[in-house]
Amino acid sequence: MLERPRTAERYARGFAAAVVAVATLLLAANAGPARAAEPPELRGVQFEAEDGGGTP
Repeated sequence: MLERPRTAERYARGFAAAVVAVATLLLAANAGPARAAEPPELRGVQFEAEDGGGTP
């Protein structure tokens, strides 16, 4: 027949499980998708308009 664990052992196991659960939740919360990189700045680049870019 199995012996009943002591109360202190039960509390220690519960506390350890709580610490592991909190650590897991914190890691999961911080493991979100990375932010998209901002597009590079376009300096000195001119784009032509679709209609030819001429003035009437």
